Amino acid sequence: MMARTAFSLLACTTLALGACGSSTEDTQRPETARAFPLPDRPVSNLGANAFSDEQTRDSQGEARKVMDMASIEPGMTVADIGAGEGYYTVRLAERVGEHGRVLAQDIDRGALERLGRRVERERLDNVSIKAGAQDDPRLPEDSFNRVFMVHMYHEVAEPYAFLWRLWPSLEDGGKVIVVDIDRPTDRHGIPPALLACEFERVGYRLDRIEQAPELAGYFAQFSRGATRPDPDEIVPCTGQKSASDADNGQANG
Repeated sequence: MMARTAFSLLACTTLALGACGSSTEDTQRPETARAFPLPDRPVSNLGANAFSDEQTRDSQGEARKVMDMASIEPGMTVADIGAGEGYYTVRLAERVGEHGRVLAQDIDRGALERLGRRVERERLDNVSIKAGAQDDPRLPEDSFNRVFMVHMYHEVAEPYAFLWRLWPSLEDGGKVIVVDIDRPTDRHGIPPALLACEFERVGYRLDRIEQAPELAGYFAQFSRGATRPDPDEIVPCTGQKSASDADNGQANG
């Protein structure tokens, strides 16, 4: 009996304890995310809900530029993930019109409460509000022509689980729109190559990535691929650097 117990302990050690019980890292993750890999990169701390003041953003033509690039038209159904104080929500609501719909989603309950008051104050009858999670946007299936993630993807702590669960929410021909900055993920940005890699590993297809000065960053558009992998088949992306990292490497070389 003692020999069998000793052998079991040795086996657990040999297998790095992972096969004998949950690691500390796993127990700190949502149970619903543990079937998915963690990103092989840092994740930005949650930032302020207001990326910049709305007047400044409008003076640079930000929302108009993004909506034009995303081909937003009246009657569309759009999700605004990480909606925050509602900069994109209210402008998308105006663009899609009374026959369109906008679902504003965030994990910050306080931000959603403030946004709800704004929606009521501005009488945006085509806007709904929903709470999401770090590993699940909680969007209904086959519902959206466009899903927006503006200056927030780098803060998603469980990107592979999140993107995998986002995949079914797109209608046929639906697109995911990401606006972000080409810098390391722990500095509130993500290199375009890394962004594309993470999306592609979960079953999306990159349509295009474009730099745009109005956005203080870049615009990326993805389509849903034909299939998505099982969670245990997803391999985290590694090695993609931002432009600032590459410049620093050349300077130090």
